[in-house]
Amino acid sequence: MGNNAKSKKEEALLYHSEGRPGKIEVIPTKPYSTQKDLSLAYSPGVAEPCLAIEDNPDDAYKYTAKGNLVAVISNGTAVLGLGDIGAMAGKPVMEGKGLLFKTFADIDVFDIEVDTKDTDQFIETVKNISVTFGGINLEDIKAPECFEIEERLKEELSIPVMHDDQHGTAIISSAALLNALEIAGKKIEEVQVVVNGAGAAAVSCAKLYIALGVKPKNVIMCDSKGVISTHRTDLNESKKFFATDRDIKTLTEAVVGADVFLGLSVANVLTQDMVRSMNTNPIVFALANPNPEISYEKAIHSRPDIIFATGRSDYPNQINNVLGFPYIFRGALDVQAQSINEEMKLAATYALAELTKEPVPENVKMAYNDPSIAFGRNYIIPKPLDTRLISRIAPAVAKAAIESGVARTGIEDWDAYRDQLEKRMGQDERLMRRMTRKAKTNPKRIVFAEGADIKTLMAVQEILSEKIAHPILIGNKTEIEALQKQYKLELPELTIFDPAKEIDKIDQYTQSYYGKRQRKGVILEQAKELMKNPNFIGLMMVESGEADGFISGIHSNYHDVLRAAKDIIGLRACCKYAVGMHIVTNKKGTYFLADTTVNSHPSADTLECVTVLTYEAVKQFNVEPVVALTSYSNFGEYRLGSPAQIQEAVDTLHRKYPEILVDGEMSASIAFNTELRQARFPFSPLADKDVNTIIFPNLSSGSIALGVLQELGNNEIIGPVLLGLNKPVHILQMGCSVRDIVYMTTLAVTDAQKEMPVDMCRI
Repeated sequence: MGNNAKSKKEEALLYHSEGRPGKIEVIPTKPYSTQKDLSLAYSPGVAEPCLAIEDNPDDAYKYTAKGNLVAVISNGTAVLGLGDIGAMAGKPVMEGKGLLFKTFADIDVFDIEVDTKDTDQFIETVKNISVTFGGINLEDIKAPECFEIEERLKEELSIPVMHDDQHGTAIISSAALLNALEIAGKKIEEVQVVVNGAGAAAVSCAKLYIALGVKPKNVIMCDSKGVISTHRTDLNESKKFFATDRDIKTLTEAVVGADVFLGLSVANVLTQDMVRSMNTNPIVFALANPNPEISYEKAIHSRPDIIFATGRSDYPNQINNVLGFPYIFRGALDVQAQSINEEMKLAATYALAELTKEPVPENVKMAYNDPSIAFGRNYIIPKPLDTRLISRIAPAVAKAAIESGVARTGIEDWDAYRDQLEKRMGQDERLMRRMTRKAKTNPKRIVFAEGADIKTLMAVQEILSEKIAHPILIGNKTEIEALQKQYKLELPELTIFDPAKEIDKIDQYTQSYYGKRQRKGVILEQAKELMKNPNFIGLMMVESGEADGFISGIHSNYHDVLRAAKDIIGLRACCKYAVGMHIVTNKKGTYFLADTTVNSHPSADTLECVTVLTYEAVKQFNVEPVVALTSYSNFGEYRLGSPAQIQEAVDTLHRKYPEILVDGEMSASIAFNTELRQARFPFSPLADKDVNTIIFPNLSSGSIALGVLQELGNNEIIGPVLLGLNKPVHILQMGCSVRDIVYMTTLAVTDAQKEMPVDMCRI
């Protein structure tokens, strides 16, 4: 095993083991702090819903979590590309599936690993526990057993059952097929389809293609032995369905003149010559993972009229199951469906296909840094980070369930339902994924002042692996290489700036700094001494144009580095102040908090600057800021101290920046409670808007609030993001994690990508 493989193995193991082991947990949804709470949660109060459910079993959806709970169940016989590794070994995958359910559709999951290969035992186990759940997602069960398991459970249970390995791929690829055929100008009932692979996914895809209109006689399926034909005697029942009487034996023969190739097999079995032998405008879905049946590069160079898709995220047209299963189950659960039937699968397929043709929102284009995304050969299926998926697929599935008669409940107001789905997820929970994608499109040179630190090196390994930035490490080269070797880090083509070996460059930085600060009280000897500090060296590299951004703070004092940054990089011409901002993401959405690190006792003038810089920063994340200036009073209740300063700042902001949706002063409870704000203060320009940006009255309140959120809340906190400097500089907080360093590097890169900062300051 090479060093790269070793380091990735260690990284993966650390991800799953550090902190609380595993990837999921159970969190109470009701109060539990008092004796009364406990008496209602358990004995004696719990008896009442028990009796209600005894009288009416469907009341379980009303009084328990059943209606939002899915079981991800596997026996570990076909886990990813690992094969039959057993139920226990497959548990990390099932937890991962649970994470995706929660992340993309707010569905709770219990992962269930059933330690048996006996089909009857497996089915009986699932049947016996099924009353716990609103739906069952079968996962990583090998063919042909998976077919029998799913069919029998669907017949015997009155909740949705879906084997995602089959139907997820089928639904997503079918939507892509419909759009590809439209672009190619072909009719589905006329096309010739070749399927390479005869496992669960391949069989399900082929059957759904037929349900959409492909004629069975026009489908040729191949397995590892060649074409599945009536001449073979080794076919199981699922393969017999697709047996052709055509006199062909090989994949090479099968694809001649074909319109569609679907690969769910192994890498590199489809050649360029095979693609060239296909019909005009060939549709090729090469879905083997991690390496497709033909590489993207070979496919697009084989012929100019190809429409090509893979299962990979680094190429256009990714056929990804996450586009389907969270939202299909979401729709099924929301109407308490008794099954997931063909009508619901077809509804999901058509909804996906139609969504692709809609104009692509700017936030999606930004996430993939591609302003040209539009329906066409390179966009036949929505992107996984498209936040519209839940509000398109779930309602389509729910409506199909109602119309086909498998829903226990109905939905009267579909617009309200779509709004509820969007609010359930939060608008911007994928912010850092969007920023990471943007960073990778044009990586920048980021200098790390604390290069000989293991956290820095571990972060740099991830940064290089993900191609987020071009890191420059300041530090002793021998020490850095020793750490690299000790921790078995894969750091190819690492750029190290060793001050002891860069005497001429250090002298150049010294003279430049001295020239900049000689009329600010700095003498040459002081400049020489300061240039022994890696923070000063790194900042001078950025100022001189030899790096695009700067990261420090693991072992450095925040305000010391900030002073140096102000002296060397300088504040933007329009700004009197720097500002520290944190980003908080949770189940409800993404929030921006400022000032959290810089200005201890801000004046009205300072608060104005903080607000404007924060507004600009939030806009850069493609989020429309709704800004509240907070204090302990509401709208003139008190006219001394911070309320008075905020009132003055708000008056100025309303006059000078009418485009900013901002108001204050107000308490946090008013800022975050839209209904209460509307009821008590209807005059506010924030009206019925949900606040996403909070400006604090001073550094104490900002720091305290941030600390509370970090320690007591279920929040992911990113920052501090330093605003107001001429170039990207970010100062980490002591105790930061490797992930913090990666995130701040990502933001430094995206900041550096801007040709010039948005400058709306009128201060």
